[in-house]
Amino acid sequence: MPSSHPSPRVAARVPSGLPRRPNRTGVAFGGVTPPVPGALHHIELWVPNLERAVASWGWLLSALGYTAFQDWPAGRSWRLGDTYLVLERSPDLTPGGHERRRAGLNHLAFHVEDARRVEALVAESAGHGWRLLFPDRHPYAGGERHYAAYLEDADGFEVELVAIAG
Repeated sequence: MPSSHPSPRVAARVPSGLPRRPNRTGVAFGGVTPPVPGALHHIELWVPNLERAVASWGWLLSALGYTAFQDWPAGRSWRLGDTYLVLERSPDLTPGGHERRRAGLNHLAFHVEDARRVEALVAESAGHGWRLLFPDRHPYAGGERHYAAYLEDADGFEVELVAIAG
């Protein structure tokens, strides 16, 4: 059955003036390597207090290697590679806070270089609006072979910082 999507082996049309360079398959794609199909494009979190969220998430994302990407009156974003994370105070936000134990988003998990970096981030996190979850089981709250920290911000959003096994 024919597909409405172009074959990955067919060169994409590139507007005049843009450089053409081969992607991983050797096909020109507007000067950049196309993202891997199925890879995460972006995450958008609606927050009740943008300034507070920017203070905590901005610190964490910067510490993880993300760079400032977009900035507008109701939101900010940070980018790492082809993926970006948006914080927005939307006018469509309904009353009631985020609760990670309700249906919906439970947490976001990020790779971290190693256990030492996990601990450095944990040590700094409280000064940026985060609190350590499951402190009695840290750093093995995810299991005895899973070195990670679970942090929660003031709005109830949880992140997991997972040490990459070396």
